[in-house]
Amino acid sequence: MEYTKPLAKLIECFQKLPSIGPKTATRLALHVIKMPLSNVSEFADALMDAKTKITYCENCFNISCSSPCEICSDHTRNKKIICVVSETKDLMAIEKTNEYHGLYHVLQGLISPIDGIGVDDIRIKELLYRINQNDIEEVILALNPSVEGEATAMYLNKLLKPFNIKITRIAFGLPMGSELEYADEMTLARALEGRVEIE
Repeated sequence: MEYTKPLAKLIECFQKLPSIGPKTATRLALHVIKMPLSNVSEFADALMDAKTKITYCENCFNISCSSPCEICSDHTRNKKIICVVSETKDLMAIEKTNEYHGLYHVLQGLISPIDGIGVDDIRIKELLYRINQNDIEEVILALNPSVEGEATAMYLNKLLKPFNIKITRIAFGLPMGSELEYADEMTLARALEGRVEIE
């Protein structure tokens, strides 16, 4: 079936989002058409605000509309611990546990030669600079238990050893190949509590 052009364009736009296939995109587009104009306008404004006002924190590379971000600016957090994550979604998953009260460093990806992502394509240099400039006692590697996550963790462990700080890896109650984003709060909380030092 051929859709009217505005509907077809809206479906096409929804399909550009991750995990949205043609059926879901069509359902979402039809739902938007049924929404009151004020709600659609509010939705459009929220999209534009998110795209134009959100930037990356100059310290940890978390997304925020201020730099330093809310976490880096929070004086109650333990400034001697940095939890290294791959993406902001992983940071959000850990924050939901309410078990971790240190700082973060978002790598903005993982080492993946197959995808053309090397060590210079993620925020490793910035992490080393932070550790060198601050009184850091522990670095927690909270990376996905995937081939890319393991490769990145091993590489970081090698780089961090000369700093003579505690390097830990969260204990995973997750199967290999799963992602932090989809873990429940209890699993993540236990993983943080059971982290072990990397030898």
